Amino acid sequence: MTAEEYGFVLDYMPTGKSSAAKTEPLAQLIGKEFFTLLEVVPKTGVGLTIGEEVYVGKDDRPKIELVKGRIAYKDLTSNSLSELEDIIEQIVLSQKEKFINFFNNSRAISLYRHQLELLPGLGKKNMLLILDEREKKPFSSFEEVSQRVKGVSDAQKMIVKRIVEELEVPEDKHYLFVRPPAEPRENRFNRFSSNQNRGYSSRRY
Repeated sequence: MTAEEYGFVLDYMPTGKSSAAKTEPLAQLIGKEFFTLLEVVPKTGVGLTIGEEVYVGKDDRPKIELVKGRIAYKDLTSNSLSELEDIIEQIVLSQKEKFINFFNNSRAISLYRHQLELLPGLGKKNMLLILDEREKKPFSSFEEVSQRVKGVSDAQKMIVKRIVEELEVPEDKHYLFVRPPAEPRENRFNRFSSNQNRGYSSRRY
């Protein structure tokens, strides 16, 4: 999967985290495309503001010196957590067509479950109504989803809340909008031992 090109500032700490051994400016961001949570070091003399969009791609970055890497939801500061939902909503609104198309193009996960059912508060009844309605005519706005499917009061909020859930629960099996967490690298020694033991499980040493 392609890396994030842009992110939005969730928190800016001019002197870094109070618990950190090294004092340096630090910021927490959320990616614009895949909602990746990142920690970055701003360039010397550059201040950042909450909600600001910054470039974090591989080319020259005007404001970011170093992308330290991905972080987990549990690593977010209290300030980041308080801003998270509003900034996710800002991202969703900036890419409305992409998320409206989810209501038009989402598909079944299995014989018994559909992607739409993963949206908080939707349920099977409203899922079936959405499928019926989109067959008649594709949805063109969040408001239209709510108007045509009476059980959906706020389609936009459903998307936002699902994104928060995907960030908060790292063991989620189904990622609709968020980049899945990186799989831990398997220890080479353990892998070798596992392969050896697979054929000699009853042998003792």
